[in-house]
Amino acid sequence: MGSGLLLRGAAALCARGLRAAAAGRLCPLLPRPRARLLSTGGAWCLRAALGPPGQGEPPRSVGRGRGAAHSEEEEEDGDEAELEELLAPGPPPGAQRLLVVHPAVKWGAKKPQLTTAELQIAEAVALINTLHNWTVLDKIILSTKTPEKKFIFGKGNFQILTEKIKGLPHITAVFLNIERLSPLTKKELEDAWGVTVFDRYTVVLHIFRCNARTKEAKLQIALAEIPLLRTNLKNEMSQLDQQRGGSRYIMGSGKQYRLLKEKEFKIRNALEKLRRKRSILRAQRERREFPVISVMGYTNCGKTTLIKALTGDEGLQPQDQLFATLDITAHAGYLPSHLAVIYVDTIGFLSELPHDLIESFSATLEDVAYSDLIVHVRDVSHPETALQKASVLSVLKNLNLPSHLLDSVVEVHNKVDLIERYQSPETNTIAVSALLGYGLEELKEEIERIVLKTTGKKILTIKVNLAGPQLSWLYKEATVQEVDVMPEDGTANVKVIISNSALGKYKKLFPQ
Repeated sequence: MGSGLLLRGAAALCARGLRAAAAGRLCPLLPRPRARLLSTGGAWCLRAALGPPGQGEPPRSVGRGRGAAHSEEEEEDGDEAELEELLAPGPPPGAQRLLVVHPAVKWGAKKPQLTTAELQIAEAVALINTLHNWTVLDKIILSTKTPEKKFIFGKGNFQILTEKIKGLPHITAVFLNIERLSPLTKKELEDAWGVTVFDRYTVVLHIFRCNARTKEAKLQIALAEIPLLRTNLKNEMSQLDQQRGGSRYIMGSGKQYRLLKEKEFKIRNALEKLRRKRSILRAQRERREFPVISVMGYTNCGKTTLIKALTGDEGLQPQDQLFATLDITAHAGYLPSHLAVIYVDTIGFLSELPHDLIESFSATLEDVAYSDLIVHVRDVSHPETALQKASVLSVLKNLNLPSHLLDSVVEVHNKVDLIERYQSPETNTIAVSALLGYGLEELKEEIERIVLKTTGKKILTIKVNLAGPQLSWLYKEATVQEVDVMPEDGTANVKVIISNSALGKYKKLFPQ
């Protein structure tokens, strides 16, 4: 089982839960069989990814003397122009008609323990069905002892697969349901079958391209494409050198590598600027002391539906598909004590994705570390629910999260309405149906219990003088639950939820 992946681009946390503005477009960089990167007809993919040549120099420092200063508006315009260049669109990928192939390891250390070949190929088909104008013509499971070998399968099964592909006259591609194909294996298979061959990396990356909305999500996807482009470039240059020879091809490859390096530098620089902005907004949120609950889980487990049910946010439109959105969104809600909290709709996880894709999205995980609570949502109706849980937990353990955050994770068993008389086999879990509203009050109470504990907030009754400013101060700086007025002496007993820092300020401002 490969490591799981956190798959949504980040947007800043905010109390009102506004979506980050979507802008820019992303180049769909699908691999084309045997494209000539340096030829007139085949260089579109890499060139579209790199942008115009000669514009990839690292930014120089700008002086503050006369003629050197720029207004904030000009700087913003410059940032927008640079982002547009990085996210320049390329030719559309077009429709695909595919055969889905799952190499099933029947024994040995690489045999999956928490799933079956039938469930794995079902997820592969679901990935393809997520894409517009991509159609699964057929699917097949073939056993293999050595999936890491050049042709994946043994001689007999490879022949069976080749004959099946030749028998599908309308096929345009094959999806091999493995983590990542080497350039050599990809070339050999495409030469043997005469169609494009995709692995999980390229398919999921294309899903990301189609679903990304914010600039940050698109930049992270562009960053994830760099290793793929670099590998493809190396493979193409090797082929050209063998076919034609000559130093001009080596010189051309050097220029293309330089452009890739410059593009990577610019993407990382743009992401760092967005990260700093997110850090500022997070600091503003912390000053307001809104508790934050990060909602996490395997893709399509029902996170968005659950947040909509908890907050009543009609702007949320859950979709029954993998990776329906990649952009983190924040939504305000209230706990039973009327304490305002922010629910953060994070990403969907997926098993068996390579390090390059995980690394490019690692920056989006930093906000999780600043949460007050993690809610792990599971689709317990899914036959691979145990595998999905293991995938999510493996990622959480690798995030270097504070120990108190990992120890207080609330596990939610969602979609119990799909299981007759569901009884959880595990302790310390909460069964809900986000769609039907079952179990939500119990979940809110558990969230409130942990949030009050982890944030150090207290529920107190404070006696205030109604003629003074105490009551209005408490409404502003704490969560007022009840006000019991005593008109005979002009006072009131006010039940509040208040943080330690706010309580200290209150006692300093209004000493008894």
